[in-house]
Amino acid sequence: MNDANFLVSILGAAVTAGTPILYAALGELVTEKAGVINLGVEGMMLIGAVSGFMATVVTGSSWMGLLAALVAGGLMALIHAVLTVSLRANQVVSGLALTLFGTGLSGYLGKPYIGIPAPESFRPLMIPGLSDLPVLGQIFFRHDSMVYLSFVLVLAFWFYLRWTRAGLYLQALGENPAAADALGINVFHLRYFYIIIGGINHFFNASEHIQFKHT
Repeated sequence: MNDANFLVSILGAAVTAGTPILYAALGELVTEKAGVINLGVEGMMLIGAVSGFMATVVTGSSWMGLLAALVAGGLMALIHAVLTVSLRANQVVSGLALTLFGTGLSGYLGKPYIGIPAPESFRPLMIPGLSDLPVLGQIFFRHDSMVYLSFVLVLAFWFYLRWTRAGLYLQALGENPAAADALGINVFHLRYFYIIIGGINHFFNASEHIQFKHT
């Protein structure tokens, strides 16, 4: 029985630890579906973690920290969009540059905050009926709102890409941009939009799970 409880605890912790990666994967999915590769995910996540933590310490609110991380994510993604879409820079080089830039900048900005505990964090939400389920309840339904939101986003992204016209337009951006342009789709503007959305998603995960839980 002790071994079974230990395994369930490990699986529950894996869901929590894997949520940041899931958010990053969803953000990268959107960006790549738009026809742009973003190899700057790691640097963007680090900047998001620092931005979220700094805002949380200053304001005392984890929601303000999340908002700050979202704004920072949009700005970093905008840099990638300008380089790759407007200036037509090499996508691989731009992404790697963002990784190096984000790693260095996050270390510089976060240095004064080393050793400072987060004043607030997102707390676990017990879902009535589901949280009490044996095994599955302990693994999937005893987490905070950000974990539950990741479950919803996976289904929402699948539905958006598979069953909506906008999702089909998004896939056309990456698979055949010339055909999309012939259909009247503004490839330039939509690529900007989806790159920024993908960047926001990277910061969405990092700010809450990396800093608020492990600082």
